[in-house]
Formats: sequence, C-alpha cells, structure tokens
Amino acid sequence: MISVMVLTLNEEHDLPGCLESVAWSDDVWVFDSLSTDRTTAIAEVSGARVIQRKFDNWAAHQNWAMENIPFKHPWVFYIDADERMTEGLREAIHQAVSAAGGHVAFEVERRDFLNGTWLKHVQLSAWYTRLFQPSKMHYERLVNPVSVVDGTTGRIAGYLDHFPFSKGVTYWIQRHNDYSTKEAQQLMLNQADAPAFRLRDAFFASDFQTRRKQQKQLFYRLPGRPILKFILIYFAKRGFLDGSAGLTYALLQSIYEYFIVLKTRELRQHPQ
Repeated sequence: MISVMVLTLNEEHDLPGCLESVAWSDDVWVFDSLSTDRTTAIAEVSGARVIQRKFDNWAAHQNWAMENIPFKHPWVFYIDADERMTEGLREAIHQAVSAAGGHVAFEVERRDFLNGTWLKHVQLSAWYTRLFQPSKMHYERLVNPVSVVDGTTGRIAGYLDHFPFSKGVTYWIQRHNDYSTKEAQQLMLNQADAPAFRLRDAFFASDFQTRRKQQKQLFYRLPGRPILKFILIYFAKRGFLDGSAGLTYALLQSIYEYFIVLKTRELRQHPQ
C-alpha cells in the first residue's frame, strides 16, 4: 500500500537502522547519489532496490525521483538515512492512506535529537510533508527544499525520529558549511526572481507558500540575522528548556546563519 524512498550518500553508518524501521514495506527504494562506501551493498542485502543518480541540487534530485522511480504503490513515504520511523507513525500512515479523505499528502511530526536529548523547543518547524502521492508532489530550492503539493495536505499522529548528529558535530558542521554555500546561492536567485516584497503578505497572505516566501524575504532583510536567529531559537522558542543540548543547537544554527551572511556578501562582491 505504501512505498518507501530513502535518500543516501555514503550512509553505511545510519542506513541499517533506517531500513530496519521501514522493513514493513514491500517496496523500499534507496535513491543513492553514487556512494563510495558500503551503502548500496547494505541496501541490497536488506532487500531494498537501489537506483543511482549524480546529485546536482536538492530540488532537481528529488523531482527526478518523483518522475522516474517506478514505485509499486500509489503512496510514498520519504525518509532520510539518519531518520527512524516509530511504531506509532507506522500505524498512523497506514490508517491515513486507508482513509485519505481527498488529501494527496500528509505532514508528519519530526523529533530531532542531540546527545540523546529531544530538541523539543528549538526546532523552527516540526512538521514535514513526507507521505504523498508522487504525481502530486514537487520540490523547490537548491537546499532545504520546500515541498509543494498539488492538492490538500493533512496531518497525522506519530513521530519520525531524526538524529542529525549521529556522525558527530564535525560532520554536522562540514555538511552545513556546504548547505550555507547553496543557501547563499539560493538567496541571490530569490532576490533576482522574487516578487515585490510586501510586509502584509508575510503575515496575512491566504496562500501558505506565498506567506512563507514573503517571510523569508523579510528575514533576509533584517540586520544581525545570526544574533536574531539565536534569540529566536533560544529565547523566543524557549530553547533553554532543552538544556545544554538546546544551547549547543542554538549556537550552531547561529553560526550556520553567519556562514550564509558571509557567503552572500562574497557573492555580491564577486559574482560568479
């Protein structure tokens, strides 16, 4: 009834646990970006089907999957290798597709963990569109892609557990250094192509995607973004309630934002 897609690139460390959590599906696809470790071997031993494509950017990569992977079932659950589906979520997604009620996609709630602590308060958004009909889904943005659904979206209970620090803080920093480069490039594209900024639309636009894009424009116009991001995460969202893990995460996100600021400034001074 539900196919599963796992995105991978050198994920031999995390993939076994991920595949174990979705072993209930008879149609698991590992969409691999030409890994050089044991990722594909692990996938094949588990019974998953492997399809490979050279990675270019997040939106293009995921849109290619929606158009080209021959999923067995009309519904697909997308999961990353450092994520785990809980039993409660597994039960909820089967109930959701059995009684979709006109919805073509569903959001699930993700729990991020750092050193065993659930980052309950510092997540900017806990809801992600992960269960969908592939013909009704496409993605936008070079990095941290936005899910755009052609139809209505529902929400379901249960947790998707995410372990972004499973490979250590050094890996997280290296990965977000790459993300920040793509975020700076995306920001330059947005400013070139974006509709006129309207403050009212950032808060009151009836269309969610319009509101989201206007809010991003607003955020990127603000001075001192790294400091503002720390204040938002640690104080406004009460990240301090997550203890030392919350403080660490807030600081790392602020540093990540500063990388974006510096790289955007560099692109403006030296256009590629």
